[in-house]
Amino acid sequence: MSQNVPITVARGDGIGPEIMDATLKIIKAAGARIDIEEIEVGEQVYLRGVSAGIEPSAWESLSRNKVFLKAPITTPQGGGYKSLNVAVRTAFSLYANVRPCVAYHPFVDTKHPGMDVVIIRENEEDLYSGIEYQQTPLMMESLKLISRPGSEKIVRYAFEYARSNNRKKVTCFVKDNIMKQSDGLFHKVFDEIAAEYPDIENEAWIVDIGAAKLADTPEAFDVVVMPNLYGDILSDVAAQIAGSVGLAGSANIGEGCAMFEAIHGSAPRRAGQNLANPSGLLLGAVLMLVHIGQPEIATAVHNAWLRTLEEGIHTYDIYAEGVSKQKVGTREFADAIIARLGQKPEKLKAVNYSSSPASQTRTKAPKVEPTVSKELVGVDVYLDWSKGSAEKLGNAFKQVSGEGLELKMITNRGAKVWPNGLPYTFCTDHWRCRFQAPEIGTKVEPTQIISLLQRVHAAGFDCIKTENLYNFDGTPGYSRVPGE
Repeated sequence: MSQNVPITVARGDGIGPEIMDATLKIIKAAGARIDIEEIEVGEQVYLRGVSAGIEPSAWESLSRNKVFLKAPITTPQGGGYKSLNVAVRTAFSLYANVRPCVAYHPFVDTKHPGMDVVIIRENEEDLYSGIEYQQTPLMMESLKLISRPGSEKIVRYAFEYARSNNRKKVTCFVKDNIMKQSDGLFHKVFDEIAAEYPDIENEAWIVDIGAAKLADTPEAFDVVVMPNLYGDILSDVAAQIAGSVGLAGSANIGEGCAMFEAIHGSAPRRAGQNLANPSGLLLGAVLMLVHIGQPEIATAVHNAWLRTLEEGIHTYDIYAEGVSKQKVGTREFADAIIARLGQKPEKLKAVNYSSSPASQTRTKAPKVEPTVSKELVGVDVYLDWSKGSAEKLGNAFKQVSGEGLELKMITNRGAKVWPNGLPYTFCTDHWRCRFQAPEIGTKVEPTQIISLLQRVHAAGFDCIKTENLYNFDGTPGYSRVPGE
């Protein structure tokens, strides 16, 4: 018999303790080989003044055990409280969020009986880096960060997941028709890695029409990989159209650590009433069992849960007259699953887990693209200015040109407004002014930009930010605008 695996467990808030009790009871009855170390996270920790909702001693437990089974928590209302999930994901580099979204027709109501989609979401980058600024009284900024290593890790994980779980296709959702640099890189990496998996079909969709297709015809998809924000939104959409967000479990996978949870909240109004459905957390625990090398236990638990579901033994949230046969509480539902351990569903599709793809994602380090040259070719200077029209600004700001840098263009909210702007374009107090050499693409020295900024200051303009413009191997590494 294999040695027990130490795991860290947090019972959470609201319905968390009840569904965690049920989950642990089921997986222990199935023979899960685990040693549990409990920590406290969530509301009470927040209220003790710990802004991330987790004590230093809890971090030590997570670092030691590297496997975290977490019930939902309550974040107190008001400012100053940080997301516990984001804190754990970033601290332990849990780069892959995995959410199976499956329909359980006819036992759980859905318009898509054949749906069986896995959303794999990049978990560390994109707008979730949380780097934001207020730049003017009227303008906020949030930075979208997409890296090659981050993209390679998540895309490779998606293909390894597909291969390990006998999935036939991986689809990429991006918006690279607009965000050609950031989403463009994600798409490029997807195409590169897809070529290494000729046994798995691949395709890419623009995220808006892809989302529409997912909502309308989810059976057209199998595994879907996407950047952080799209993945966060569409994993909830997929779970809901499958039947219920309350039935979905989630895995957050890193190179060395992993966190498993339900995707629903703590539902404090239902706490302590023996009503809550533990299915989301239980299916999160099933993913955990696969991850820690106990796929046979995961298979037994999941099949017993499916058998319970199809026999009509349901908690209040999915109970339906004419479909359900017995309405049960949290504890009774757990007991019903335990009673069916060793059984398989007869109508729903049985599962058969093998091993986790986690180890396979580490077999190939992200590649570093060789760069022949990186040349500085200009600078975008951002201004806080509210003294008139774009034409007035352009005419006034031309005076700071010189020493090999000329004002080529001004945009407002991404739209070109000078020269030859249209009078209908709405403008705020936030302006991007692009300076380049008279012959665009000519190399610029950093000292020229320093001198430019000194002239901007001397002329009385409020420079709030600069972005250097680079060419990489002769290709512009910055966005263009129509009319430039």
